[in-house]
Amino acid sequence: MTEGRSRAFYVLSAVFALYVLFLYGPTITILVLSFQGPSGGMTFPMNGVSLHWFHNLWAGIGVPNVVDALLNSLKLGLAVTLATVVISVMAGYAFRRPFKGSNLLFFTAIASLILPSIVVSLGIALEFQLFNQGITALGDRLVDNYVDIDNATAWTTFLGNVGIAIQDNFQTLMGLFTSGFGAHLTWTLPFGLLIMFAVFNRFNPAYEEAARDLGASSWQTFRHVVLPMIAPSLIGVALFGFTLSWDEIARSSQTVGATNTLPLTLRGLTTTVTTPVIYALGTVTTAVSFAVIGTAVLVMLVVQQRRRRHGSDAGKGTA
Repeated sequence: MTEGRSRAFYVLSAVFALYVLFLYGPTITILVLSFQGPSGGMTFPMNGVSLHWFHNLWAGIGVPNVVDALLNSLKLGLAVTLATVVISVMAGYAFRRPFKGSNLLFFTAIASLILPSIVVSLGIALEFQLFNQGITALGDRLVDNYVDIDNATAWTTFLGNVGIAIQDNFQTLMGLFTSGFGAHLTWTLPFGLLIMFAVFNRFNPAYEEAARDLGASSWQTFRHVVLPMIAPSLIGVALFGFTLSWDEIARSSQTVGATNTLPLTLRGLTTTVTTPVIYALGTVTTAVSFAVIGTAVLVMLVVQQRRRRHGSDAGKGTA
């Protein structure tokens, strides 16, 4: 016979069940209502089941530029993910050896985690506005000083043409892949750094020493020994980078300029759209997140299976 569960077990189970319902209930509700029938509303009961609102979403009826916003978020997320992975690995590798000012540099790098997102966003926007004003002032100054002057030389003519080009063509440096990209990095990079610092703190340098003893160069040691061993961690960093960038609103709100990302568009639609098409947009957004996570898990499983079948790659580069 097995002993019965205590009363505390059932109470804690009920609390946990409520927590799970609170956590995933709204998302499941939106997923279900996104398949509402053509004549259905934004609440239950369901009036049929269809893909009508997904078709409406893709056609852009009533939701202008939503596909462009989705593509903008996708492209920005991929760029931020790539930069986060590369910079995190390089920083983690560099911090393995202590150097002067390393502690100050470390805390400076991760300080943005505790800063309010809207403050970071406003600061970056202000910084780029100052750049814009400086470039505009430079163009005006070059035109004033070197256009239509007496005794012009080739150099002054060149400077005058530069000023005219700035006046005619320059609008702003602020955009999706400038200020927006930098703003998202302030959010994703600290997570990537913390992960890679933890990974390299536990990394046994004996593997690298063995590779060098066998004649491997520094690059061969990194490529064929270090990189395969930290590959699963890189997938984790990539997941953090993409998912954090994908749904970021506060840091995007002041920094992406005239280009909208999907979260900004979705927030705007909550006050103007009164059909289940907004639920369809939420479902698509969730599906993209799960697709990215699923791809990362699949890659990780393939890497693990390859290791079991062929063993570690360590040392192959020295042959």
